[in-house]
Formats: sequence, structure tokens, C-alpha cells
Amino acid sequence: MVGIMARRPLSHRILTCHSRESELSGDHTINISDTVFSFLDEEGHQGSSSLESVGDDVNYYVEEDENEEKENNNSEHVEDSQFWETQHQLLQSVLCRTTTLESEIRRITKETLKEVSENGYHKCNCSWKMINNISCQNCLMKDVCSRLQNAGFNSAICKSKWRSSPHIPSGDHTFIDVVDNSSLKKGEVRVIIELNFRAEFEIAKASEEYKRLVKCLPEVFVGKIERLLSLTKIMCNAAKKCMKEKKMHMAPWRKQKYMQAKWLKTVERMTSKSPLSADEYYSNRLPRRPKASMLHRCLLWICWKIFQIYIALLLKWCELYEGRHRR
Repeated sequence: MVGIMARRPLSHRILTCHSRESELSGDHTINISDTVFSFLDEEGHQGSSSLESVGDDVNYYVEEDENEEKENNNSEHVEDSQFWETQHQLLQSVLCRTTTLESEIRRITKETLKEVSENGYHKCNCSWKMINNISCQNCLMKDVCSRLQNAGFNSAICKSKWRSSPHIPSGDHTFIDVVDNSSLKKGEVRVIIELNFRAEFEIAKASEEYKRLVKCLPEVFVGKIERLLSLTKIMCNAAKKCMKEKKMHMAPWRKQKYMQAKWLKTVERMTSKSPLSADEYYSNRLPRRPKASMLHRCLLWICWKIFQIYIALLLKWCELYEGRHRR
């Protein structure tokens, strides 16, 4: 018992984490200071090598992030160019389609506008907005509508109105439509005539890609309502992309719901009287002599009476003057 409990030198002990002693067999002794410092030296070498490897990894990931950022920018540029090219192709595919009905209405509309611009009576005295320095929009729509009615079409000037909602503000719009019921198979076909179609999509600070799309639009649109809605969707998506690229807020009247409301919301068809004959049509376009008001007529009558009195007095004075000279 005494032998077991005898003290041993420190060199013959290994201190564990639980503060227990374990003996080493043999005469070999272990120097703790050597062991500890050799362990620290090994850790130092391993730490320096690990730091070098970590630094290499950081540089690798930084370069990889930069490459990914460049790839993302390139992919965004490719996506943008693909978007505008796709929109251009969609626009051309919609514009190139037409039917016999649309072609005939388009021909009559263009002929009417050409005659109005070439003849001497093309300028009206209305206070409405002028279109291409030809005439006001109201008079032009009346001319086109009357000509289409004379050609046998069920045309009318329409006015749409809609109330404000959380998505779009209230507004109204005036245009021409033609309703065709000649085909029982197709049913009712509605053709829209918009005399200032291109201006509906113009934006002040637009990108070059968007301006290129707007230039592809016709100045005067004549087509079915379905074709018009397809064009509106394409142009509104392009406008949204343009505003996003310019980092600008898209106005509510540029959105698709607002643009389509111009031709889809509550529409009042203002049908005119019976079709006019050719003589009546052109006589209505000739400049009329302005009518004088009652005040103007009274002033003219008073001036005429004063003139008569003045002439009578002048003659009387002449007679008296001649009588004096004779004496």
C-alpha cells in the first residue's frame, strides 16, 4: 500500500484532462515543456499553411463572383436585346395580317383623308385639336364616318367612358367603329378606326428600341378589335420595359388596362342621320358664309340711316350755296 501511494517524479506522470495520473512503463521520461512547445510549433506550421489555403480560397471565390457578375450583365444584355427583337417580330406579325373587310374599310378611310387634305376646303374653323394640319379630329371623324355610311357600312362615331379604379384613373375616348353582320358563321365583326393611333403610344423620354417600335405603328389604324388589343398588349409591355430601363415610374395612363379601356369600356355609338349624297357631302364641306347676329344687323341699319341723313343734309347745303352765288 505504501509502495502504491509513493510519490513519483513529475517526469513519470501524464496529466489527463480529468487530473488523473497514468504511469508509463519503462525508464523513458517525457519532458512536458518539449511536448507542449513542439505541439505549438506543429500547430503554427499547420495554421500558416491553412491561412494560406484560406487566402487562396477567398481569392478564388472573389474572382468567381466577379466572373458571375460579368456573366449576369452579359446575360441581361442578351435578354434585353432578345426582348426587343421578339416584340418587333410580334408587332410585325400582327400588322401584316388583314382581311377583305379591313382592307376595304382602310381603303375608303385613306381616300377620304387624302381628299380632305388635297382639296381647298380641308381647313376647318373648329377649336378642336388639329391632326397633321389637316382638320380637327371631330370633323375628320365625321367625314370618314359619312363616307363609310355612303359606301354601305354600319359606321358610327363612338365615345367610351370609364370610372376610376384602384388600377386606372377615369377617362373617355372618341373613335370610329364599323359593325359588320354579313357573315352568319363569323357573327358580328367590329372594326376600329383610330385616326391618331401612333400618337397614343408616344413617350417623351423613350429609349431608341421603343421609338423603333412606335415608328412601325401606322398613323391611322383600321383593324378588328382583337388585332387592336394584341397591338396594345405588345406596346404596353414594351413601354413597361422602357420605363424600367430608364428607372422611371410608369404612369397609370400608359398601362395596358387603361389603353384597352379606350375601346372596350362602356361605348356609346352616336349614329348619324341617313347617308348623304355626294352633292350633300361636298356641300357640307364647303366654307359657309357666316351668319350676322341681330346686334350686327341693328348697327348696320343705324349706320345706313345716318349715312342717308348725312347725304340729305349735304344736298341741302349745296342748294343753299348755289342760291347765294346766283344773287
